[in-house]
Amino acid sequence: MKVPRRRVLQLVAAAAALPTVLRSAGAQTYPSRPVRWVVPWPPSGAADISARLLGQWLSERLGQAIVIENRPGAGGNIGTEMVATSAPDGYTLLLVGSFNAINATLYENLNFDFIRDIAPVAGIMRNPLVLVVNRSVQIETVPELIAYAKANPAKLNVGTGGIGSPQHMAGELFRIMAGVDMVFVHYRGSAPMLTDLLRGEVHVSFDPLLSSIEHIRAGTLRPLAVTTKTRSEVLTDIPTVGEFVPGYETSGWTGVGVPVGTPAEVIDRLNGEINTGLAQDTIKGRLADLGATPLPGSPSDFAKLIIEETEKWAKVIRTAKIKAA
Repeated sequence: MKVPRRRVLQLVAAAAALPTVLRSAGAQTYPSRPVRWVVPWPPSGAADISARLLGQWLSERLGQAIVIENRPGAGGNIGTEMVATSAPDGYTLLLVGSFNAINATLYENLNFDFIRDIAPVAGIMRNPLVLVVNRSVQIETVPELIAYAKANPAKLNVGTGGIGSPQHMAGELFRIMAGVDMVFVHYRGSAPMLTDLLRGEVHVSFDPLLSSIEHIRAGTLRPLAVTTKTRSEVLTDIPTVGEFVPGYETSGWTGVGVPVGTPAEVIDRLNGEINTGLAQDTIKGRLADLGATPLPGSPSDFAKLIIEETEKWAKVIRTAKIKAA
């Protein structure tokens, strides 16, 4: 998906124009009733945990209940469409993430346009992925993995949580940039994939650190590298993929969006409260427990991230000729 330059400029300019000091009387009285926060994934995952963590903070700061509503399905599209067609009054929030940037190109016939219909509010966190192998696999470094994959094309199976999942996209990006031939095995979610990875039925995965960390600590999975630009504070001795494949970088991320047309002063209020929360030691500590880092910034900062990620994954999807199931 090539985002039109005019739309990029409109999105960033609109976000940058939000007031940061002066707030209208409307913002001072918002919210006057409970706020619904739609999470387009099941409970207990990283996205859901981040929403509930910030939801509790926002509830305390705003003086109204933040009601988390899980609406999973279609790779996050069901919940996203629900919010995209909701009233733009600040009483319906969306937990947005890297899946939205991927889905914008992966799905050809959506009933909404994520960039057109959802206004960025604030980032919440970045969640790194980690390249892991089953302990039975005799590979201990990224160069060894690349050498083996080149010498044995289509012999390494890479487990993913489904077509277009973060594991899949991270793996496709690696395949393209490293010039290797690997076979992707898609599961209906990360949990069954991880079960088979532990059994050795698939060899490799680019799994979220959140779900792999305990297995790494237990010694049942071997970490080769993290996918972020810099090393993880959780796995300080593990290199980045980019140290061996220059320019490689990816991570999951989450944030908050609202229907386009939501008053600017409401977006500004939410952005300020979220950024304040992300600076709190308790919230930073909880995110660190998840292997994640806070993603503070202005609405325009978040808009730029969304644009960059949408265009990045569009290139990968087109190059790899990926089609939604």
